Amino acid sequence: MPPNLPDAVLWSIPAFVLLTLVEVVSYRLHPDEDAAGYSGKDAATSLSMGLGSLGFDLLWKIPVVAVYTAAYELTPLRVPVLWWTIPLMLLAQDFLYYWSHRGHHVVRILWACHVVHHSSRKFNLSTALRQPWTSLTVWPFYLPFILLGAHPAALAFCSSANLVYQFWVHTERIGKLPRPVEYVFNTPSHHRVHHASQGGYLDRNFGGILILWDRLFGSFTAETERPVFGLTKNIETYNPLRVATHEYAAIARDVRAARDWRERAGRVFRGPGWQPE
Repeated sequence: MPPNLPDAVLWSIPAFVLLTLVEVVSYRLHPDEDAAGYSGKDAATSLSMGLGSLGFDLLWKIPVVAVYTAAYELTPLRVPVLWWTIPLMLLAQDFLYYWSHRGHHVVRILWACHVVHHSSRKFNLSTALRQPWTSLTVWPFYLPFILLGAHPAALAFCSSANLVYQFWVHTERIGKLPRPVEYVFNTPSHHRVHHASQGGYLDRNFGGILILWDRLFGSFTAETERPVFGLTKNIETYNPLRVATHEYAAIARDVRAARDWRERAGRVFRGPGWQPE
C-alpha cells in the first residue's frame, strides 16, 4: 500500500494567498523605494502561471508516475515511511533538487522550462507562484530516489514540502537572518542572489531548503550589492502562454539558423548564453 502522505502544496494554497495579500498591504503601508515591489500585471501573470502549472503537472504526472512505479517495482530496496526516515528522505530529495535546479540553469533545453520562474523583474511572494508548464524535464533527476527504495508517494510529499519551504524566501521584506540560519538554510537573502541578473550573481545559490549544498559544491554567493531581478535579456510580455514558451521558440529559431549539426546541438544542450566560436 502506498504511504498516506499529504500534498503540502495543495494544503498550503490558502496560506500562499493570505501571505501574498499581507505582503501587498505591507508595501502600501510602508513603501520601499529601493525594492522592486508589486505590479498588478506582473502579479496576475505569476498567479496565472501558478494555476496553469497545477493543471499541466497533473498531465505530466501520468507518464512520470508510470516510470517511477515501474522503477520502484524493479528495485529490491525498500525504505519504510517512519518518523525517522522522513527527515532522511527530505534530505535526499533536497540534495537531488539541488542538482536538478543546477542542471536547469546550465543546459539550455532544461533552462527553457525553468526560465519561466526567473522571468519577472519583481521579487515578491507572488513570484514564487510563477511556475513552469513544462516540468516533464525534472523527473530523471529523482530516479535515484526511487531506485534506492523510496515510494513514489514519498517523493511527491518531499517535493511538495520543498516547494512550500521555498515560498517564503521570495521576498524583499526580510533582510538577513542570524548567521547560523544563513549558513545552513536557503533564505530570502540567498534566494535574492539566485533571482538576480548581475554577472556575479548569475547561476548561484541553487539550494531548495539547505544552502549547504551550494557551499559544498562551489555555487554559493552571499548577497552584497542590491540585486537587479529578471533575465539578462528580459521579455516584454505578460501573456502567460508566451511566458511559458518563449525560450523554446528562441531555441527553435537558433536551431533553424545554425550552420551545422554541431551548432544545432550546442544551441539545445549547451548553456543558455552559449555562442559558436
